[in-house]
Amino acid sequence: MAILKLKAATKDYLWGGNKLVTDFGKTPAGDVTAESWELSCYPGSESVIENGDFAGKTITDYISEKGKGVLGSKCGKFEDFPVLIKFIDAKKDLSLQVHPSDEYARKYENQYGKTEMWYIIDAEEDAFLYYGFKREISKEEFARRIEDQTLTEVLNPYHVKKGDVVFIESGTIHAIGAGILLAEIQQNSNVTYRVYDYGRRDKNGNLRELHVDKALEVTTLAPAKRVDPVDGHIGSCKYFAVDRVTLSGKITDKITGTVSDETFLHILILDGQGRIVNGSDELEYKKGDSFFLPAGSGDYEITGKCEALITYEE
Repeated sequence: MAILKLKAATKDYLWGGNKLVTDFGKTPAGDVTAESWELSCYPGSESVIENGDFAGKTITDYISEKGKGVLGSKCGKFEDFPVLIKFIDAKKDLSLQVHPSDEYARKYENQYGKTEMWYIIDAEEDAFLYYGFKREISKEEFARRIEDQTLTEVLNPYHVKKGDVVFIESGTIHAIGAGILLAEIQQNSNVTYRVYDYGRRDKNGNLRELHVDKALEVTTLAPAKRVDPVDGHIGSCKYFAVDRVTLSGKITDKITGTVSDETFLHILILDGQGRIVNGSDELEYKKGDSFFLPAGSGDYEITGKCEALITYEE
């Protein structure tokens, strides 16, 4: 079986909603379902294979048994699987946070750092996120504004709409705002330093932990540089590349390609339905589905009507 259909691990973070369950068919994580980890080798939160000889096993098990060749030669430069892909439903504001670089995270957290990108699937009217600073500030001002809770005054609010792409390099302070549904493609890491969380308490009544000292060490204290996507190639860095595919079902009803020995392919269905063919394998897809095609699996074809993100190593 060359096409592996994946089942996501889901998370019940307090800021989440229920769209991932009601609109995308995800397994509820609790009273709310904030995230679904669609392609994940992260320990304890791995995606599970739903079909074929490896049904019921994690994608980590699959890679371990088949060998790293299924990831492709371009993944050879990484010690671990480099990518983590999620759906995120922000019913409420997320905390103001920053992610460290690889160098810092490997030294202090024994993980990779985190560079990530967001593709906005839907956004309520006037929804916005925070993305870097309005102007360059000093570390002293940064610390003071965290202390007196005026940090948002110097952050850059960015109003978003469906189809927008935001690329967030490590060191960029950011926060997803309420009313935004997005797909996130990121490094395979869960290192997050919170600097402000609106005084919220978790389900046990405790204030959520902040990581101010570490954030002061890793944050870039200047405006973030926007990187505009080029046509369908919407994101690229040394950790991953992402293409957006849209099939109308009429004028454009098919896309074809080849999965070479150089890289795996991951297909995330944002909307629509149809079929995926890879060699002798053929599977139906629908909104919310997640598929992994191993390196070297050859020609593939996606037909039907859909919007999808395709992630690979470039």
